[in-house]
Amino acid sequence: MTHCETPVRYRHIRIAAILVIATSALSGCGDRASLPIAAGTGPSPTLPPPHKTLFPTLNIAPAEGWAAGVTPVAAPGLAVNEFAGGLEHPRWLAVLPNGDVLVAETNAPPKPEDAKGIRGWVQKLVMKRAGSITPSANRITLLRDSKGSGVADVRTVFIDGLNSPYGMTLVGNTLYVADTDAVLKFPYRDGDTKITAPGVKLVDLPAGPINHHWTKNVIASADGSKLYVTVGSNSNVGDNGTAAEENRAAIWEINAKTGAHRIFASGIRNPNGMGWEPTTGALWAVVNERDEIGSDLVPDYMMAVKDGGFYGWPYSYYGQHVDDRVKPQRPDLVARAIPPDYALGPHTASLGFTFSDGAKLPPPFTGGAFIGQHGSWNRNPASGYKVIFVPFTGGKPSGQPVDVLTGFLDKGGNAQGRPVGVAIDRQGDLLTADDVGDKVWRVSATK
Repeated sequence: MTHCETPVRYRHIRIAAILVIATSALSGCGDRASLPIAAGTGPSPTLPPPHKTLFPTLNIAPAEGWAAGVTPVAAPGLAVNEFAGGLEHPRWLAVLPNGDVLVAETNAPPKPEDAKGIRGWVQKLVMKRAGSITPSANRITLLRDSKGSGVADVRTVFIDGLNSPYGMTLVGNTLYVADTDAVLKFPYRDGDTKITAPGVKLVDLPAGPINHHWTKNVIASADGSKLYVTVGSNSNVGDNGTAAEENRAAIWEINAKTGAHRIFASGIRNPNGMGWEPTTGALWAVVNERDEIGSDLVPDYMMAVKDGGFYGWPYSYYGQHVDDRVKPQRPDLVARAIPPDYALGPHTASLGFTFSDGAKLPPPFTGGAFIGQHGSWNRNPASGYKVIFVPFTGGKPSGQPVDVLTGFLDKGGNAQGRPVGVAIDRQGDLLTADDVGDKVWRVSATK
């Protein structure tokens, strides 16, 4: 037997050992970015040729949490303080009309069929290192700043017994919650600190034993008659077959009374945050694009979502740039693929999104959108791990991003926190959920 004819059992051990070393070293395999983040940002990003490697680039910031007294770094003219701490993986935020803040304490549900074998094993290592392996708390917590001090002094379990909840939106006296597998509705009265009534299912959402992109966000139309729900893909680039992707990689439009629904826009790998642009009324969304074709590809993005629009996934990216990993191809769909409006940098994991309407922050943080960038795993060096602001003019992005909150990575490359959901509170301050730091941060104008 030659040195290349390693017995299968030892070959598997050797492969596993190589992957452990790669994960621990953060860059044992893969590539390194040749372009700065700025090149993959804005209305016309640079898109170099794909760079495929034997193993995907692994550059995971280990989750460490915040030391006592340490906070993110706010931009000049802004101050940051801890609005609430001691939460369990807070991911998403909603602000009620009376100023109460709802936070979804949540994590991925069990996904027994997602990425089996060596790939699945590595994926679990990645998630553990990134601080995303803990069981989901499956609850929504209410935070109230009853004294107007900028710190939540009232905390109650608002709804529990959920199934990996994420998005929340209030329409009149009905609170809609997007669990990972369904949209539920609950009765709500102004000032309630707890809902005990069982949720009523409005509509099932795609889930199942793979459920690769499990987060589901929901917002309501201005008149409350329709809901818009994000449903991510069940793989990176269709790896699990077309059947597993049915009704996924899309934004749904749902009748808020009956649950009747349709696909509003499709070909969207992993949409998350959504918002209504205040001057045009257009629906905007942030989207996580595909992995494993290099540190410089593909930029995450935001877009004004077009009714009936197709955005390329999995066959092409950023419009009509064909991804040759996908077989068979669909040139008819690629020809229809709409390019995004604005790139947010490769692998930044842009998740949180809210327009600045109602904010009372100073320039340059007026008239635009705040975006929570959870941070990369498939880029070397790291990208994201901050909250940014993109200015808008006439309903469209009109300049380069401005950092709002940074410092989530320490000097050693460890994640002290990872920003996710963002929201404007009733006082006009910016709130940011931090699922590694287990906190909600408040950003306000300096006095």
